[in-house]
Amino acid sequence: MGNGDIRVRGLAARAGGWSARHRWAAVGIWVLFVVLAMGLGSAAGRVDVKDSDQLGGETHTAAKIIEDAGIEEPAGETVLIQAKEGTTRATDAEFRAAVTAVMAAVEKTGEVTGVASPYDTKTISEDGRSALVQFDMRGESDTAGERVEPVLEAVEGVQEEHETLRIEEIGGASMMKTFDDAFGDDFKKAEYSAVPVALGILLVAFGALVAALVPVALAITAIIATMGLMALVSHFQPMSETANSVMLLVGLAVGVDYCLFYLRREREERAAGRDSRTALSIAAATSGRAIVVSGVTVCVAMAGMLFTGIAEFEAMGLASLMVVAVAMVGSVTVLPALLSLLGERVEKGRVPFLRRRRGNGGSQNSRFWTAVLDRVLAKPLLAATVATGALLAVAAPALGMKTQNLTLDQEFGDSLPIVQTYNRVNAAFPGGSDPAEVVVKADDINAPEVRAALADFRERAVSSGASRGPVEITVHDERNVALVYVPLVGGSDLDEAGRSLETLRDEVRPATLGGVEGVEAPITGQVAGSKDFNDQLVGSVLPVFVFVVIFAFVLMLLSFRSLTVALTSIVLNLLSVGAAYGILVAVFQHGWGASLVGAEGVGAIITWLPLFLFVILFGLSMDYHVFVVSRIREARLRGRSTEDAIRHGVVTTAGVVTSAAVIMVAVFAIFGTLSMQSMKQMGVGLAAAVLIDATIIRGVLLPAVMSLLGERNWYLPKWMHRLPDLTHDEAPEAIAEVNAPDERGGRGERVGV
Repeated sequence: MGNGDIRVRGLAARAGGWSARHRWAAVGIWVLFVVLAMGLGSAAGRVDVKDSDQLGGETHTAAKIIEDAGIEEPAGETVLIQAKEGTTRATDAEFRAAVTAVMAAVEKTGEVTGVASPYDTKTISEDGRSALVQFDMRGESDTAGERVEPVLEAVEGVQEEHETLRIEEIGGASMMKTFDDAFGDDFKKAEYSAVPVALGILLVAFGALVAALVPVALAITAIIATMGLMALVSHFQPMSETANSVMLLVGLAVGVDYCLFYLRREREERAAGRDSRTALSIAAATSGRAIVVSGVTVCVAMAGMLFTGIAEFEAMGLASLMVVAVAMVGSVTVLPALLSLLGERVEKGRVPFLRRRRGNGGSQNSRFWTAVLDRVLAKPLLAATVATGALLAVAAPALGMKTQNLTLDQEFGDSLPIVQTYNRVNAAFPGGSDPAEVVVKADDINAPEVRAALADFRERAVSSGASRGPVEITVHDERNVALVYVPLVGGSDLDEAGRSLETLRDEVRPATLGGVEGVEAPITGQVAGSKDFNDQLVGSVLPVFVFVVIFAFVLMLLSFRSLTVALTSIVLNLLSVGAAYGILVAVFQHGWGASLVGAEGVGAIITWLPLFLFVILFGLSMDYHVFVVSRIREARLRGRSTEDAIRHGVVTTAGVVTSAAVIMVAVFAIFGTLSMQSMKQMGVGLAAAVLIDATIIRGVLLPAVMSLLGERNWYLPKWMHRLPDLTHDEAPEAIAEVNAPDERGGRGERVGV
């Protein structure tokens, strides 16, 4: 075949070739895309998920009734007045004076309404040592935290005048303000520090400022563009702040990773003596293809969240999917254009004391993994057995995983004074700080039978043992809705409170409100929300799992034309996820070694994390797998033996996989330093899983298993040969031939290179 007949196939190779030849056009189109996306998104504005759409079940029904009725529930606040010594009682003169002073002080601020005396509402503890002054904040509940400061100061003033009593405020507004003050800036700093951390690691990896800046710059522009797209898409699928934070994490991780893969391959080929044009073409056809396969696989994994039916998860899944797609497109289009423009200038800004990496593909940087591989490939069965056994042992605690929404004391421990107040209120008034809320809707809320049923419900809620009272009822006559607040026995103990909720739902409600025709009475609240969320999540696990695993399997099968590679990819990824689950349960549920990561055992894993981790980790772990296996397959197609191809593939990718993993671990570990236990769980879980995946899985188990399988690694049944061929393999030698001058002094015909 003559030079002029050589045609390079593959989307990534064609895109990279076009961009390299039209570099200014490619850069201009990318900049225009980012600016347009951000501009249109800003103009359109973002629509966030409504409370009524957050969950299914009774929680959703209750929220929908309240929303449709136009009822604005104010932010409720409570002031605990409690005797520090056992002799003082609520009936004492000093105690009564404190109650009066609190009521007068908060009313004077002009920020509250509906101030109620504990002597009227009967909110006095059984031992008579504690009482609750209750009131609502004026204005919208979402912004109450911004207006509660004068009220808090007024309560503190009363506390100073009554030293023998404990006078403390807690409620939706005060908790909102406390959290914003204590953790809002902390969380933002964690997000902002992720970029400098990634840049620092890239500086060490490349030893040059320009080379380190390119991946970070591309990741940031991908994130900016996605923020604009999120605003546009939110008019069809509402978004959220959580989805935004997840998008930032995922976007930075994959954006940097993809550029790292591409840039490292281009530098490797130049170090091997290729000219810049040929090196870039080889990188486009090899690493570019791996990026496309990996990106599509990650997008499929993220799309799994759309099957949960939970609005927050759907928002996170769609936002993550979009940022991965944008980062993938940028990596195979504008990145080749930038590298073509920079040429040798990509090495500018050399960092002192970091020697310039030369040699064949950076193998000098892989002495450790070369030594590890020598031992793994010498005894692959032993290595596979030990690695698998170790991962299964680490994953074992996951069999006893318990999930629930964390209570305030579980989430923050004793790090905040308001947590201690929360515990005191729950001790004196079990369930009082987080009561169940029964939303009763009727054709006529004042009908005699409805009124009788409400009174009967109030009585039976206490007599059944589900509540110790007081059960409060607020009737909205003009909307035919009544809100019933029931403090649950169990308080912050969600297991016991859950049993109280079941009593209300399964026994008390059917015997009272359930007997009145046309009455709806869904029960909501923190405990109900946790249960409904768990139930809905459990119901969505199987479809999400099946969708992600099957589509990832199909993509790997079509991309590598090997049934064995597709199967081992799935099994190894599941092992990685299982080990991450085991670490989470051991550290955060049982407390084993929790102090080492600044955490504590809280007895449970936050409800949303297991499914979230599965989807994110299954997607991200494909980055490394596709990159390593692509290199092994490339070496095998060039005539190397399977064992030699494994050695070559793992050693030559070890540097880039290690650098990418270190960046991911560092970024995720930042979130493990936050004070919120849920954020610690997410950060530690992601960091541990990526570390396991990049070391034990890719460095030991993958080469051991592939060595044991030998030629069976490339097995594809004959009946599967009819499947679409998405391999588009190109040997570097063939690409070099395309780029070599022909006899006429020109170059061979290039298609897409």
